[in-house]
This record gives sequence, structure tokens and C-alpha cells, in this order.
Amino acid sequence: VQADRLSAAQALAGQVNCTVVLKGAGSIVASPGRQPWVNARGNARLASGGTGDVLAGWIGGAWASAEPGFAPHNLAAACVQLHGLAADRLNPDTGRCDTAVLTASALVGEMARELVRAAHGDQG
Repeated sequence: VQADRLSAAQALAGQVNCTVVLKGAGSIVASPGRQPWVNARGNARLASGGTGDVLAGWIGGAWASAEPGFAPHNLAAACVQLHGLAADRLNPDTGRCDTAVLTASALVGEMARELVRAAHGDQG
């Protein structure tokens, strides 16, 4: 998988006819018949325990509350981007997180704050 992550994600999406998220440096969202999307946000702190569970749970919750006819590819990409953005904002250098290890609970909280900021047009 690591030798060609993009091809691996696309192949799995085609084989099982679903949207696939391959988490890692440059998380990939792949769906049959769609151009794969590679996330540029996030950092190595997302390799800590529980952060993948946060992403999976966030995608599941978004999917469960989505309107009929939603595009799973777009929904997954939005969740992956939110996940990465929250991790970037929780960088110890910014003073927003004072621990080297990114905890799942800190990540969930920052993802929620990101949604509030987006709803109010705040990019800071």
C-alpha cells in the first residue's frame, strides 16, 4: 500500500464500490468514477492513538446526519480536511496545545471549534 498509496486507494474503492479514506501523510479519499482527493492538511501528530478513530467517528456521524442524495466522496473529503486543519491548529508552537502527543479528546474539541469558526466566517 505504501509503495503507491494513490493507486491502492483507487483500487480498493473500485473493488468494493465505495468511498475509501486512506489515512496517512497526505490522506487520500477515493471513490469509483471520481478523481481521488489528497489532503494537504495535518501533521505527524495525527499518528497518535485514537486520531484515526476520531476521523472514522466524525465521518460516520456526518454520514448519519447527511441529507438524502449526499455525495459520500465530498463528505469524506470535508471530514478529512477538517481533521487535518484541527491538527494543524493544535500545534504546540501556536500555544493552542501544550502537549507533544495529540490526544483524541483535544482533536475532537478542536474539530468542533473549527466548525463553529466556519459557520461564523472566522478563518483565524
